[in-house]
Amino acid sequence: MLLVVTYSRDARATLRNLCRGHGASVVRRFGRAALFEGTEHGALLACRLRARHPDDTRVERTVPFNEYADAPDAVREAARAYESEASKHTPYARFAAGTDHPDPERLRERPLDP
Repeated sequence: MLLVVTYSRDARATLRNLCRGHGASVVRRFGRAALFEGTEHGALLACRLRARHPDDTRVERTVPFNEYADAPDAVREAARAYESEASKHTPYARFAAGTDHPDPERLRERPLDP
């Protein structure tokens, strides 16, 4: 998929018009951003937007997140435990303190390996 982010009013208007006119290639729209299908047509739409608003448009190729392949077991287990055991008002740091769950500071410092 292609993530397109716009940074000006004119670029947002062009993005909105492209999304309305080519809905079959739009996966999701988020106001100033949109996800286009990872097809040549999606690339054409992204390139058109960059051609018209080169300084106000950013395009990134995205890869779907597979939690089983991309996130470590400890992170998935901590997320499940946190959601099932903690109150909705308990911060994760307080929940994880004194447990085997990953420390939030450590989680912030470690990148996900692609």
